[in-house]
Amino acid sequence: MPVVNRIADYAADMAEWRQHLHTIPELEFDCHQTAAFVAERLREFGVDELHEGIAQTGIVAIINGQGDGPTIGLRADMDALPIAEETGVDYASKTPGMMHACGHDGHTTMLLGAARYLAETRNFRGRVALLFQPAEEEGGGADIMVKEGVMDRFDIAQVYALHNAPGFAEGAFYTTPGPIMAAVDTFDIHIQGVGGHGAMPHETRDPVMAACGIAQAIQTIVSRNHYALDDLVISVTQIHTGTVNNVIPDTAYLNGTVRTFDPAVQQMVMTRLEEIVQGQAASYGVTATLDYVVGYPATVNDADKTGFAAEVAREVAGTDRVIANSGREMGAEDFSYMLQERPGAYLFLGQGDGPGLHHPKYNFNDEIAPVGASFFARIVEKAQPLT
Repeated sequence: MPVVNRIADYAADMAEWRQHLHTIPELEFDCHQTAAFVAERLREFGVDELHEGIAQTGIVAIINGQGDGPTIGLRADMDALPIAEETGVDYASKTPGMMHACGHDGHTTMLLGAARYLAETRNFRGRVALLFQPAEEEGGGADIMVKEGVMDRFDIAQVYALHNAPGFAEGAFYTTPGPIMAAVDTFDIHIQGVGGHGAMPHETRDPVMAACGIAQAIQTIVSRNHYALDDLVISVTQIHTGTVNNVIPDTAYLNGTVRTFDPAVQQMVMTRLEEIVQGQAASYGVTATLDYVVGYPATVNDADKTGFAAEVAREVAGTDRVIANSGREMGAEDFSYMLQERPGAYLFLGQGDGPGLHHPKYNFNDEIAPVGASFFARIVEKAQPLT
């Protein structure tokens, strides 16, 4: 079964929805315009329940099927990124410094397309809960929705989500059972030294050299403290210090990201970072503090639900266009919080060649929206069939 014919009929409408959403990017929990647009469409479709203001601007919509049965959850993220758009499209962002550079406008559109079809046909038992979530990029909106009780309140039994994937074949799916995306933590290191004249370094305690030493030593955690066949990434992404060429500054600052799958590895990194920061600081005669922030946990797919989702994807895209054991990657995703609460699966949907995610020239491919919407619709119909 290819793309659902009725959903294919919505293709022009879906492109219009998506391109409108693209013009009004909003950050984190501040998705008021986006949520209002989503709610208006859902009312037009005739959903049975509409619950707004969850996690500030999140929405849960309920569509009842025919007869008793469980509730299946489908999630889409709505927020954008603080990036200045460079696509040049006529529906570019109207908000300076913000754009939909990760395709959440497309994710929202795909779930809206599925909602329209499911509300119209109701060819399933039980209920479907449509989860429109703010603050995926920053803020952990999925975590807040879970903490506000959406899984229990709406009796969700299983949950699924899609993410577009630039650089992969248009309309093809890939996923994997077990961990698919990493946990993400951040660290900040503040160094206090004693500044002075650049021509008299012996009178200073140089935080610049300490920052360089700490940054280099951090790289040994992966290469010397960690088993090489386990996945771990530690990246120093910022170093800020100094103002002019003849002054040794008083302070320096480093920042970075840690990506792990195993909590034991995560704990090892936290321990070694503290040891390195304090040891290097002592060796350079400065003081330093480490602030380590634990972020989103690893995104872990349920094996059975992933296998089921892959079967559905094959119906939509074709057997040769679904990779069901693609392996894991080091990006992070707050859908992980929902998967901690309920079994389900997270899949990627290829959108063809073009700029990558979080790039100022990225743009969601409207051609794949009916594919994603068909996947969502068929997940419901296959998981909770009438017969």
